Amino acid sequence: MSAVEAKLAELGLSLPEVVPPLAAYQPAVQSGPYVYTSGQLPMVDGKLPVTGKVGGEVTPEEAKDLARTCALNALAAVKSVAGDLDRIARVVKVVGFVASAPDFTGQPAVINGASELLGEVLGDKGVHARSAVGVAVLPLDAPVEVEVQVELTQA
Repeated sequence: MSAVEAKLAELGLSLPEVVPPLAAYQPAVQSGPYVYTSGQLPMVDGKLPVTGKVGGEVTPEEAKDLARTCALNALAAVKSVAGDLDRIARVVKVVGFVASAPDFTGQPAVINGASELLGEVLGDKGVHARSAVGVAVLPLDAPVEVEVQVELTQA
């Protein structure tokens, strides 16, 4: 078990299976020392636990937890191409999309769920640049979607 996965276990979490693609893409690709994940939905056991708009059918607190799940799914996607999460030199960038009710403006607080998880699990390596964007709708009516870019150490 990698040190990163041991830290996840210490937090009471485990790395999920990689979420299969919903269309014509890969969950993650590597280019040089970087791994880019596709947008990760908060899938749990192949299903979305909640659907709808944040600030409408979904509370900001629920959405923050869903963003955390997205980050776990992103780590699983990174592992699928890197082989070992201990190869993460740093998280470079996180982009979060929040399906938002028209008057909802708390996107950064929602995406903190992903950012905080990466910090808890990776420490200083999890500190990253970030964008948090409100959108009208996401695939499958998901409330949140997160993509992650990481830099790897040499194998």
